[in-house]
Amino acid sequence: MVTLHFPSDPLGFVVYVVGLVILWVVVSIPVYFGGRAVKGSNASFGEAMGATLGGVVAYYIVFFIIAIPLGAVIGSAAGVIALLLGFIVWLAVFRAAFHTSWLGAIGIVVTAWLILLVLDFLLVLAFGVNFPNFYPF
Repeated sequence: MVTLHFPSDPLGFVVYVVGLVILWVVVSIPVYFGGRAVKGSNASFGEAMGATLGGVVAYYIVFFIIAIPLGAVIGSAAGVIALLLGFIVWLAVFRAAFHTSWLGAIGIVVTAWLILLVLDFLLVLAFGVNFPNFYPF
């Protein structure tokens, strides 16, 4: 289970927020290049940042709205249903942010994920740090 630990002092909270903003920018870079690969030069970094933030927020809202009430009724299968619906909503956010089709949104996600995978390996080689476990394997 994932638990969130918020800092108790003001400086720690500022460092926490700055770290989240830096992570948001870094994760938006592969999305930007994925958008450029699918849309060409029409994709902007602002669209990528909006898609990244909006996709995460929409995913978690849908996931928890579906998983918690439905989990009480049908059990652990609710998590799978919520995961799939959350992913569809995330794709819809990418589709709207980049003004593309559903296949275009899937192409952006797949391209961004591959770029993020390469970036993760480079960060491990260079600094010994990596992104949280996002691999499907």
